[in-house]
Parts: sequence; structure tokens; C-alpha cells
Amino acid sequence: MTMSPPSTGTTRTTGPSAGSAAPSAEPSAPSTESVAPPAGTTAPTDRPDVVDLYLKHIGSGRAVMGRVMGGMAEVRSEGTWIHTDDGRRFLDFGGYGVFIMGHRHPAVVEAVHRQIDTHPLASRVLLEPVAARAAQALAAHTPPGLDYVHFVNSGTEATEAALKLARAHGLTSVITTRSGFHGKTLGALSVTANATYQTPFQPLLPDVTQVAYDDPADLEQALAARRDRACVIVEPVQGEGGVRIPRPGYLSQVRALCQAYGAMLVVDEIQTGMGRLGTWWGVDAEGVRPDVLLVGKGLSGGVVPVAAMVATAEAYAPFSRDPYLHTSTYGASPIACAAALATVRAMEEEDTVARAAALGPRILTGVRDVCAPYQGGLVREVRGRGLLIGIEFAEEQAVGELLLELISRGVLVNNSLNSTRVLRLTPPAVVDDSALDLFLTTLGAALRGTADRMTG
Repeated sequence: MTMSPPSTGTTRTTGPSAGSAAPSAEPSAPSTESVAPPAGTTAPTDRPDVVDLYLKHIGSGRAVMGRVMGGMAEVRSEGTWIHTDDGRRFLDFGGYGVFIMGHRHPAVVEAVHRQIDTHPLASRVLLEPVAARAAQALAAHTPPGLDYVHFVNSGTEATEAALKLARAHGLTSVITTRSGFHGKTLGALSVTANATYQTPFQPLLPDVTQVAYDDPADLEQALAARRDRACVIVEPVQGEGGVRIPRPGYLSQVRALCQAYGAMLVVDEIQTGMGRLGTWWGVDAEGVRPDVLLVGKGLSGGVVPVAAMVATAEAYAPFSRDPYLHTSTYGASPIACAAALATVRAMEEEDTVARAAALGPRILTGVRDVCAPYQGGLVREVRGRGLLIGIEFAEEQAVGELLLELISRGVLVNNSLNSTRVLRLTPPAVVDDSALDLFLTTLGAALRGTADRMTG
């Protein structure tokens, strides 16, 4: 992705626009008003020093990217806003799908504070009640029969747990989809179908096959050659793959094929789950029950990293019988499980899934309207489901240009790691009318600036 610095004449917007607000969505979102920093805290002001520290201790590539984006450091957040060390605030429509509840949701923050004050990490010798309650709360919302929860620290660890669980059943062949993304640790990387990330680390896991996404015939051919020894991993919507939405019935066909050929079905909902698509899980749209469900990102409540592998009793049996077969020192820590438990409860109380279902179409319609003048030229397609929206461009360069234009105007979004022509939006479900109006106004201005720069 080519990323050029924004033009010096670009206007930077730091607050809601003065235009008329869009109609409100039901139920109403919690307030996202800015608050003062906690007493006794100070924000770093020496931005060049932060870049220099990155250069010396974290990596030159990240330091260069930070400098191109203005050298700003994020130091505070709440709701839909991120604040930087130079006093600006940014509307966050990115976050790679983590912030479905917004930043620092008060109920999650309170639960985490309470856990820190009592018992943040466990001995792992005795039973730990917070993990048990968090597992119960999460399982209450997973598809029927997915009752066993294995908490981990990140999405890629959830993928690793699923791959090992399949191996424990003797399923040594793995089928993944092209452009699928499931993490970057060694096992997860083996099923993340992108040569850019895979090639430097080969050889990866053996007997991994890639099939076309949204192509049941291709999957069946692969399964027929691996009867009774395969594990299939798939996303309901490919997020990093560029918000690729399969045709209706695809997941049901995948489920049926896995049953017919004796394969374990792992559905990766690390990005699409927890209400992101306007339902608790992407599989809910077709009533599909996988053998294993991967959960992450939104489970954190935007406060503490936590993820999970959730499985049926039959699939989970090897891990259930031997609790030491797959373990992690920090997995299912009380502090992380307190965040997960508070997140699920807050989503229930605030009806977050319904809010996402109502808000998503409004944002998608607004984005399509703003992009309409560029359709067939700069913009190829706008697509989305719920609060996962992609803008596909005719040229890869446009993604970097627009991303920087938006940053210069006070809005954060994401690119797509496995689809370099797609700009990805993952707004929180707490976006209010003024923030939505600001985003659409800013997107329109950024598109004009991008079009001018690419044609001038």
C-alpha cells in the first residue's frame, strides 16, 4: 500500500460538524463526550522523542509509518474518541474490530478495576471463579451445544488452540480459504492465506490446502481427497480479505459438506462475532452450528485483551479429559475474564447487538451516498454487513491516500491486510448522530482530496 503524506493545505477537523444530524437509531447510544484526563496524569508532549524510541527499540518500519502519519502518539480514549499528545482527538472508525463497545466502556473498566484490587492473576493451582462465570455468560450466547470455553489472550492463540484440538482428534489435514486471515503465530499463519506473511517463515504446518472462498464445489473436492482427516476453518465474512460477503447459504453448505466427509468445522468469528455483523455471530444468519467457534476482539470490551475457543462437548473432549494438554500461564486470567464477563453483561443490558443491526445499514447507506460520485472511477464497490464495511478502490494507492487524508481530518480507519485495495470500517455500536454526521462529512472531503491528488 502506497502511503504519501497528506497535502499541507488539508483542513483538519477535530470535532463534530455543524451540519444537521442524521436521524437517531434505536436504542440510543451511550454518551461519547470527551472527559478530562484522570487527576495526576500527564500526556507526553515530545512526539519526535516517541518516534525516536520506536526507531531505537521497536522497529524502523513502525517508526517510519508513525512519522508519515504525523508522528502523533495516542494517550487517552473514551467512547468513539482517541486523544493524542498534541491535543487533538480522532473519531475511531477503525480499531480492527476491537471496539464494538467503544473505548473504555465504563462497566468493563469498573469490573477490571475491581478485579485488579482483589485478584488480577491466578495461581493456576486452585479453581478460579471469574473464568467459570465468564465462560457461562459467553456460552449463553453461542449457538446451541457450544458450551465449552477455552480462554486465551489473543485471536491467533484461539486459532492455535483449534488447530491443536483438531490434531487431538487425529485430523491432521487443514483446509482454509484464499484471502482468509486467522492470525500470524506459526500454526495460525499456516492457515492465513497470504504469501507475504507466510513465505519468510516456511516451512509451515504440513498438509494445508487453500480453497476458493464462497465456492462449495472447490471445498468438496478438497474434502473428498481428505475424508475423515480434515479440519476446515472459515470466516462468515472475510474481514482482512476485504469484507468479502459470501452468497446466502454458503455457510450451511460448508456445514453439510463437513458432516458428509467427516471434517471438523472451525468458524473464525474473532472479527465478525460479538455483534459486529448485527447478530451475535455471523453463523446466526443461517442457523449454522460449527464444532468450534473462535471469539476475540470485541470480547475484550475494548479494555483487556482476551479471546476464546468455544467448542461442543464432542469436539472439546480431548481438552476436557486432560486439562494440561493445552495450557497458557496467562490464559483465563481473572483480570481478562472479568473484562469478558462485564462485556457480555453490558452487551445484554444495552442491547448492543440490536444497536449494531440498526446502525450498520445507516452507515452503509451513508457511505454509499458519499462514494456515489466516484463509483465506476476511483471507487469500485462499497459493501458491508452490520458494522463491518469495506470500500474497494480501483487502485491500491487510493487506500493509502484516503487513509492519510482521513487521519489529517481527524478520523481513523483501517486498511485490509489481505486485500490491499479495500479500506475497512469497523465503527463502534456507540456511534451517536453527531459522530456519524462528522464521519460522513469528513469522508466526503477526504474522497475529494484523494481524487484531486491522484488526478493532479
